Amino acid sequence: MEHITDIPTTAGFLYLAVGVDVWSRNVVGWAMETHLRTDLVEQALDMALRNRKPQQPVIHHSDQGCKHTAT
Repeated sequence: MEHITDIPTTAGFLYLAVGVDVWSRNVVGWAMETHLRTDLVEQALDMALRNRKPQQPVIHHSDQGCKHTAT
C-alpha cells in the first residue's frame, strides 16, 4: 500500500511517499521530495522492491487519488 502526505515547512511543502507491507504493516520503502511528480512514488516503490526482494509477483495498491496521478 502506498501513501503520500504533504508536510508543511517554513521553506514550503515536502512530500513523503511511504510504501507499507500490508501483511506485516512495516514500512518497506519511502521517498521525500519538494515536488509532487511521478518519480516520487517510483522512488518509494523501487526502495520497497529492493528491500523486500520478492520471489513472486506482488500487488501494488494505492488510493489512486490526485497525488498518485500527478506528473
